[in-house]
Amino acid sequence: MTPPSYNVRTEDRWQGGAMLAQSGKRITARVTDHVQEKLQVAADLVGATLNQFVVQAALEKAEQIIESESTIVLTRRESLRLLEMIENPPPRNEKFRQAQVRHRKMKSDADPAAERRP
Repeated sequence: MTPPSYNVRTEDRWQGGAMLAQSGKRITARVTDHVQEKLQVAADLVGATLNQFVVQAALEKAEQIIESESTIVLTRRESLRLLEMIENPPPRNEKFRQAQVRHRKMKSDADPAAERRP
């Protein structure tokens, strides 16, 4: 697996990693000697401690995953269909009305003050 490209200045990048390390939380991972050596070489190349490097790499990967899982990609056809349905929604059927009643009940059960609101 090829490492991601880094387009951030090294000193800016690792200051953030140092701040994360000072939070007092700890993550422990067991790795083989080979993995540790490779991570150490990479950390040395960017002028970071091994811990800073691992935390920053994990954080970048987490951000990528969150972004990719939070984004929906639609084709042009799907986009047009979605816009059409937003502008001209189908008529509400009985199942929809029942779901709406359940939703309102759940909201009022969760927030008793909601019943007093107009």
